[in-house]
Amino acid sequence: MTDVDAGSGDRLALAVLAQYRMATTEQMHLLLNPQVRVEQTRRRLAKLRAEGLVDRITLPQRGRLRVWFPTEYGVQVACEWPELRGRRPSKAVSDRTAVRLRVGHALTVTETGLAFLQDARRRDELCRPLDWIPEVYHPIGSGEAVIPDALLYYRRGRDGGEGAMLRAFVEVDRATMGPERLAAKLTAYARLYDYVPAPAPGRRHRQAGQEPVREEWRRHYW
Repeated sequence: MTDVDAGSGDRLALAVLAQYRMATTEQMHLLLNPQVRVEQTRRRLAKLRAEGLVDRITLPQRGRLRVWFPTEYGVQVACEWPELRGRRPSKAVSDRTAVRLRVGHALTVTETGLAFLQDARRRDELCRPLDWIPEVYHPIGSGEAVIPDALLYYRRGRDGGEGAMLRAFVEVDRATMGPERLAAKLTAYARLYDYVPAPAPGRRHRQAGQEPVREEWRRHYW
């Protein structure tokens, strides 16, 4: 298996692509390190591609825009790292056909995450590239789930100081969803807010000192 050094920019680049699903060269440059020349980002991505960890497609209709994505092998490597533990990315965009089918929405979601990151940098607040997590699955019972476009972690206040830790579900509106689907999505969020998982069989009566049953989202974000 390929050994990507824990402190290297290569490792962060692969982790970002595994988590974000896809990004353009310019987006990767701004996400990783806008202080260096963009050619350095291009060389890094080319190196990862030569190692079979990422691949790319070219969109002629957008001025031959290059869009990068992780290969199945790249996802496998990245998912073994502690920084992606519990965030196992989807492998559904690890081939070129799937990327082409999802590229419009996925790049818009990446651009939205980049906007939060750049604003945090300007404010000297804490929001790192991997604090933007697309498509996190949140069950609401009966086999249904809420899957926001992204989950955002953000800490207000200057980096190194104290500040409130914020978490937010982010939905990116591209005016492609009809009113019925939008209403259903809002209803699903309302269900998530109140959803309490059913206790396991034989454990319906809470014992003294045991933590009370809470809404599912509070177990993770409260």
